[in-house]
Amino acid sequence: MLIVISGLPGTGKTAVAAEVARAADAIHLSIDTVEGALLGAGFPRSWTTGVAAYEAVRAAAEQNLDLGRVVVVDAVNDSEPARDTWRRAVATTGAPLMFVLLTLDDEVEHRRRLEGRSRNLTNVLEPSWGDVSSRRASFEPWTDVHVRVNASESLRQIAGLVLSRLGAPPAG
Repeated sequence: MLIVISGLPGTGKTAVAAEVARAADAIHLSIDTVEGALLGAGFPRSWTTGVAAYEAVRAAAEQNLDLGRVVVVDAVNDSEPARDTWRRAVATTGAPLMFVLLTLDDEVEHRRRLEGRSRNLTNVLEPSWGDVSSRRASFEPWTDVHVRVNASESLRQIAGLVLSRLGAPPAG
């Protein structure tokens, strides 16, 4: 199974993906980590490098899905072309797909999380609140069935909800 944790920056995608992967003994792949590696190798900071990160993660996801592993990806996935990356992965492997969309309607809390986070990504720039607001305005509507989760819940509650959809025991 491929589980794709989506949402705006600062909603907790990476934390949720890591917790779900840990609890489900799954593979966790992050677009930001791969993009950071590409930037560190000298690729330019560009849309093309971002697409390359999605494609590299898709290839790694397909390899692990072919081995029968559950794969959890965290990525913003704010456009249909981005989401199509994961549709292609499951079309190639025959694995089931679950999209999870984290939302955080409380803008004060969302901004606090975004501005207070500290990630070990030396080459990936942290988005500003203005960047996130712009992305929110251009976030394409979902056409796929997806699990919409309020990111104001605790990490344990969110991971438990995702795991319950897998038939796995709650995180704990």
